Amino acid sequence: MKKLLALTLLGMVMTTATAQARDGDDEIRLAIDVPYEPFVYRTPSGELKGFEIDLGNELCERANLDCTWVEQSWSGIIPGLLSRKYDAILSSMAITPARANQVLFSIPYYNTPSVWITRRGRDIDISDKASLEGLSVGVQRGTIRDSYVTQMYGDVLDIRRYSSSQDVANDLIAGRLDLSFEDYPVAVDTFHFREPDSKFKQVGESIKTPTSIFGKGAAMAFRQRDKALAEKFNQAIRDVYANGTYDKLMKQYFDYDISLPVGKQ
Repeated sequence: MKKLLALTLLGMVMTTATAQARDGDDEIRLAIDVPYEPFVYRTPSGELKGFEIDLGNELCERANLDCTWVEQSWSGIIPGLLSRKYDAILSSMAITPARANQVLFSIPYYNTPSVWITRRGRDIDISDKASLEGLSVGVQRGTIRDSYVTQMYGDVLDIRRYSSSQDVANDLIAGRLDLSFEDYPVAVDTFHFREPDSKFKQVGESIKTPTSIFGKGAAMAFRQRDKALAEKFNQAIRDVYANGTYDKLMKQYFDYDISLPVGKQ
């Protein structure tokens, strides 16, 4: 009986110590879905690069944390966090009510719209829903764009879901899709649709609403109990905005503004 009690008390002490260590741990594993240009990609030598890699490294330095990157496909990124494969997600995750029931979000660090892309020369009117009957659209599985086309156009469009945004792009480029619905920066970087000689163009307006689907911006995600860790990154996000570091990093990758009024959060 005494041995059982001792083991029980030891287990309680170890559990408490583990919880305390997580709140103050200096070694943090960050999950990211690769590729998602220009936010993250691999160089020919295999090195991770991109806006979120640079931003994440800067945040870790300012929070005095020793961080490593863990590559994780999008479909399993929240389950991986909850099963403790890594400590946080820094991978363009939009804040949505459904996800907020599973994870603890940081303050958002960027916000961009989503866009419809098709091949130049195609005459597609997104506002005329009846005319879309039977057309195909590619989206990355499990994203807010998947949710949007499913809810808004699932009755007319042939929705084809892919494991990565690059797979969507490959099929649109190859002519196997009529449309792609993509995050604006990814579409700019992949299809170069704003350039006069591009083979692709934007269809309709950029989309940011409803917030029930698109949320209020992209944020880091943590396990619900890791409030202290989340607050360390919140302060680091505020710091990089306040001292101009965020603006400098943003201009390295984008020629448009993706920033948010972080100082007010």
